[in-house]
Amino acid sequence: MAPDIPHAPLPTLDRLGVTSIAPDIDARKIANDWLASFSTAATTGDVDAILSLLLPDAFWRDMLALTWDLRTFSGKERIARFLNDRLSLSKLHNFKIREEYVGLQQPYPDLLWISLMFDYATEVGEASGIARLVPTANGEWKAHVVFTNLESLTGFPEKTGPLRNMEPNHGKWETARKREIEFLDKDPVVLIIGGGQSGLEVAARLKVLDVPSLIVERNPRVGDNWRNRYEALCLHDPVWYDHMPFIPFPTSWPVYAPAKKLANWLEFYADSLELNVWTSANITETVQDPTTSKWKVTIKRQDGTERKFVVNHIVFCTGLSGSTPNTPVYPGMDTFKGQILHSSQHKRALDHEGKKVVIVGACTSAHDIAVDYQQHGIDVTMFQRGSTYIMSTEKGWEVIMKGGYWEGSPPADITDRMNASFPHHMAVGINQRQAKQIAELDKDLLDSLHKVGFRTNFGILDTGFGLLAWSKAGGYYLDTGGSKLIAEGKIKLKTDSKISSFTETGIKFENGTELPADVVIFATGLGDPKEHIANVCGDEIAKKCTPVWGLDKEGELNGTWKGLGVPGLWYMMGNLALCRFHSTHLTLQIKAIEEGVFGTRYSE
Repeated sequence: MAPDIPHAPLPTLDRLGVTSIAPDIDARKIANDWLASFSTAATTGDVDAILSLLLPDAFWRDMLALTWDLRTFSGKERIARFLNDRLSLSKLHNFKIREEYVGLQQPYPDLLWISLMFDYATEVGEASGIARLVPTANGEWKAHVVFTNLESLTGFPEKTGPLRNMEPNHGKWETARKREIEFLDKDPVVLIIGGGQSGLEVAARLKVLDVPSLIVERNPRVGDNWRNRYEALCLHDPVWYDHMPFIPFPTSWPVYAPAKKLANWLEFYADSLELNVWTSANITETVQDPTTSKWKVTIKRQDGTERKFVVNHIVFCTGLSGSTPNTPVYPGMDTFKGQILHSSQHKRALDHEGKKVVIVGACTSAHDIAVDYQQHGIDVTMFQRGSTYIMSTEKGWEVIMKGGYWEGSPPADITDRMNASFPHHMAVGINQRQAKQIAELDKDLLDSLHKVGFRTNFGILDTGFGLLAWSKAGGYYLDTGGSKLIAEGKIKLKTDSKISSFTETGIKFENGTELPADVVIFATGLGDPKEHIANVCGDEIAKKCTPVWGLDKEGELNGTWKGLGVPGLWYMMGNLALCRFHSTHLTLQIKAIEEGVFGTRYSE
């Protein structure tokens, strides 16, 4: 079922009533003039003057700067209500344009804008903004999108660069580091559950904000959440998209990192940034004090010892999915003489050498595992239950990312902000155009899949994989070679009927056909991320939490990065790029709370 996406047509030239744009247009002057008017109106709290600078169907996306939340307001009526409620409270001032990020952009013949980036200050910190100005019939340029983003807190800067530790350390570092990591002198302020990329990036940002944190990781080594997954796992996102805070990947790093290589990098990252991590550790008790909202936590370590802490915040960094495999139940599974696994239990293809393998599912994990079997000469069949969005990384990433997350493009932190300035609902029209363009480039690949019966789709509302990722974190495969193997019949395919039951030797289908199998792997996803909260904090706390992931009515993600509705409880999740960007938002909120400068979340 498609999420409820409001109609948000793009500001095309024909909709704006513009027939042509002068070839010698001075984009810098237009941008500077607009920002001068905007800054005067914002500084004086003149809401009507700001509204006069916007299109009637404009979008305003705010990340903490004015709302202490992640919010998107669409249309002048909602923007007016938001500004009337929050503009004077936020005390915006000291606007300055970033001239190097001003320019005319024309992604399509009928769509163009002047993009400008600017800095300013709020009552509590430094902030950045982005506006995209489009032409109107009377010659004025008005904003279709305004993006405002809190960057730092006044008086509490990150201790990096010139603010780093400048003192020589002769023979004292090792002892001090051991005391720090063991928390012998004080309790951590923040307890982070999970030592994957999200946990490490939250800890790294808290460290430079001088907020003591401890990561509790159940595995023996940092990076085991990648290292212990199936052998063939490899990132499908390019390296330019994946850089981590403070230590970007080397320029020799492969574009697509193998999981085990990434795992080793995470271990190096934690050591280099001196993050406090307890591995082979488990939380055995968590109780929130109803009067103080602090958390009393007991941690059991590998040697059997227990430590008790009182912490102000718990951040779950336990991934996009829950802990329970979504394994369908069919009659006869108990009589099947072979092996039934979930993809989360699969390790390597050679464990099943000489056997017939059936994979139930047709998205990323299913393809990766199937390719691994095929490359090791093992008989493998993919059973596709529903259609899948397919995009080749070779063709697709160039359409979506070139000029942004790409070799020689602006730094990732700049691209993060540019990317965030496209609200999800506003970007539907652009995503539809990109998906169509990619499908045309991938035509031969898609046709070859259709010939063998593989079913494809264009994603939710024909937007490609974007809304699938935001809404359900799945439903697609970004092709790195698996599709060609299916089209060539090297990975067998079954699509013509539903499963009716298991037999002793395989799977029986509703149309009467049977598929022999020695091993059946269900690549069918995992449960709700809130399962992790229930496992650690109890069912009652989990029930109080907002949903995690999925888009709300404004097109913002539920729960993630911005509080869960329970004081001192947070969820950090997402791929490497999302964690890089939004770890700042989560940690700024925690720092602001700890320093007593956090305002009130905006609620209309």
